[in-house]
Amino acid sequence: MLRILRIALLGLTTTALAMATLETKTVRYDLDGTTFESTIVYDAHTAKPLPGILMVPNWMGPTENALEKAKMVAGYGYVVMITDMYGVDVRPTNGGEAAQAAGFVRGDRALMRARAAKGLEVLRGEGHDVGLDREKVAAIGFCFGGGTVLELGRSGADLAAVVSFHGDLVSPTLEADAANTQAKVLVLHGAADPYVPRADVERFTAAMLATEVDWQLVEYSQTVHSFTNPEAAAAGQSEYNPVSAARAFVAMRALLDEIWD
Repeated sequence: MLRILRIALLGLTTTALAMATLETKTVRYDLDGTTFESTIVYDAHTAKPLPGILMVPNWMGPTENALEKAKMVAGYGYVVMITDMYGVDVRPTNGGEAAQAAGFVRGDRALMRARAAKGLEVLRGEGHDVGLDREKVAAIGFCFGGGTVLELGRSGADLAAVVSFHGDLVSPTLEADAANTQAKVLVLHGAADPYVPRADVERFTAAMLATEVDWQLVEYSQTVHSFTNPEAAAAGQSEYNPVSAARAFVAMRALLDEIWD
């Protein structure tokens, strides 16, 4: 465990240095009568094109917390876009509003896929001007965002990988669509997550075993929902776990390094 933490801390130190050169670019676009506003985080001084990451934040949407996480990930050597899944007129200020906003999108899987796919299109288009290698793109998501990127993967999207951090694992069409996934899949899951019951884990596993998709499911002991979110403080429900968070980001980077190095 100490070795993992040392690796994570070294990575955070390197990331902190890289973050000093990071800049942001706000992009607005329309889909089906709704205007969205996403933010691209990039290194303006990179000497070569960098892989891209479509990042779908948790149910609170594109907050300052999400921006800090995007900067951390961008500091590893990626162009990252925080993807707006709600539209500019929907910015939750509390859990109740977030549940309503996320529930609306979750309740319409075609809409969820379309909005995520539009974000991917925008990243590939707008990212070209800020050092993106458009042939190297993955998607990551947190909580609501984790479920979203898995759903984007099931749509057959052209992605190198999808990584879900404490996200939803199932959907109404899971069994029918799982095999459509072209990306490598990494699910990072709290073993004690009360919001993703064991039945969902087993259903997800069974569905993936029936495919030829390259997938991994990593479960962290004594870890609940939102374990990468420093603001999560509901004991036994949604709670930050720095050890599991560090391990999860190491796992993400290991997969992306495997794909792109």
